[in-house]
Amino acid sequence: MNTPHISAGQVEQALREAIQPLSSLQVIDDSHLHAGHAGAREGSHLRVLIVSPRMAGLSRIARHRLVYDALRKIIPQGIHALAIEARSPDEA
Repeated sequence: MNTPHISAGQVEQALREAIQPLSSLQVIDDSHLHAGHAGAREGSHLRVLIVSPRMAGLSRIARHRLVYDALRKIIPQGIHALAIEARSPDEA
């Protein structure tokens, strides 16, 4: 059974709505790089590069939780893999 894929645009919209303010946001769909491997049928492979003042003072785990919380409704709809690079503006 093939799982539907979530687009980079859908992820970007969800993150923009949930994490404010944003200094920078880029969502890259790397699904094509995984063609032929079993996970490619299970959903999208996405990379998120996010810069927000909300990341200041948070550990790497807390930053990832913030992103995952923002995407909690769409992850089960077709995200197989999610790579996150989350920084504060001072780190960008």
